[in-house]
Amino acid sequence: MSAMNVYAIRAIYKFEMSRTRRTLMQSIVSPVISTALYFVVFGAAIGGRIPEVEGVSYGAFIVPGLIMLSLLTQSISNASFGIYFPKFVGTIYELLSAPVSYFEIVVSYVGAAATKSVVLGLVILATAALLVPLKIEHPFWMILFLVLTSVTFSLIGFIIGIWADGFEKLQAIPLLIITPLTFLGGSFYSIDMLPPFWRTVSLFNPVVYLVSGFRWSFYGLADVSVGVSLAMTGVFLVVSLAVVAWIFRTGYRLKN
Repeated sequence: MSAMNVYAIRAIYKFEMSRTRRTLMQSIVSPVISTALYFVVFGAAIGGRIPEVEGVSYGAFIVPGLIMLSLLTQSISNASFGIYFPKFVGTIYELLSAPVSYFEIVVSYVGAAATKSVVLGLVILATAALLVPLKIEHPFWMILFLVLTSVTFSLIGFIIGIWADGFEKLQAIPLLIITPLTFLGGSFYSIDMLPPFWRTVSLFNPVVYLVSGFRWSFYGLADVSVGVSLAMTGVFLVVSLAVVAWIFRTGYRLKN
C-alpha cells in the first residue's frame, strides 16, 4: 500500500472545517441554545418534581443524554451534508478522479465532522456546567465515548449523505429515526424507571448503550454494564466502516 496522501486529507479536512467557521451560528450556536432550552424546560419544570435519580440531581442526570442527543444529530448532519453537497453540485467527480484513495476521502470528511461534534459536545458540557453541578468521575472514558460516538455517527452520516438523492432524505433519518431513538434511549430518564416490558424493549435501542456508557463516565451510574456499552459502540463503529468500505468497493451511488 502506498504512503497516505496527507496533503489531500489536510486539504479536505481544512475545507470542511472552514465551512463550520462560515456557518458558526448553525453549527455551534444553535445546538448550544437548544440544549440550554432543554435544561430550562426539563431541568426546571420536571426537575422540580423529580428531585434526584439514583442520588444525582435531575438537572445533572440529563446532561450526558443531552450531549448525546446533540452529538448524534450533529455528527450525522455534518457528515451527511459534507459529502452530499459535492455530490449535489458535481464536484465529487473531481474528488473521485484525483489521486486520493477512498480511505483518505473518508478519513478527511468523517474526521472533520467528528471534530466538529467533539468540539460541540465539549461546548455543551461547559454550558451545562454553568447551569447545574456536574462531576465527571471517569474523564478518560468520557472523552473516549465522546470521540467513539462522534466518529461512528459521522460515518453513519457519511453513508446517509451518499445514499440520499435529495435534501429531504438528508433530514429524514436524523429526524425520524435518530431523535426518537435518543429520546427513548434513556436520555432523560433511567430505563430502570420503566415497567419490565418496556425496559426489555429499550435494550433493543442502540442509543441506550451509548447514553448509558456516557452517563457512567460522569456519575458511575449505568443502565447496562459499561463493558457492554463499549462493546456495542465498537460494533456500531465496525458495521459503519464495513458499509463505507462496501460503498466504495461497489461505487454505490457514487458513479451514477
